[in-house]
Amino acid sequence: MRKRVFGLLLMLLFFSFLVTGCKRNTAYKDGIYVGKSAKDDRGAYGETTITISGSEITDCEFETWQADGSRKDENYGKVIGENPSADYYEKAQTAVRAMAQYAEQLEEVKKLSDVDVISGATISYNQFVEAVEDALHQAKE
Repeated sequence: MRKRVFGLLLMLLFFSFLVTGCKRNTAYKDGIYVGKSAKDDRGAYGETTITISGSEITDCEFETWQADGSRKDENYGKVIGENPSADYYEKAQTAVRAMAQYAEQLEEVKKLSDVDVISGATISYNQFVEAVEDALHQAKE
């Protein structure tokens, strides 16, 4: 009987620590914050603008920039050197489309770790995560 009670108490203690440890203790100041990722090996980087209201993310925009300072947009990947590549262009445009999808996901799920990676846009995802983390760091109270 003692072993059973002791086991139940241990289980209860374990679950109370588990639940307490899973609580989100981060509070964010309301406002608009801009975060940037580090530059990749080609000099490109990501930039996000997030809006915090009521200590949660209510709006997010994400863009990536090329080393020359131009925004990755519908023209990104069209011409590489002197030989344009349709295959490269499609891959590049997957990353461009992912920018908006990452931002939309974050607005919906409210938690960066719940944003899913989009196949073919892993570099953009990594830049997105870095940029959002930078912005959220600024927003911490």
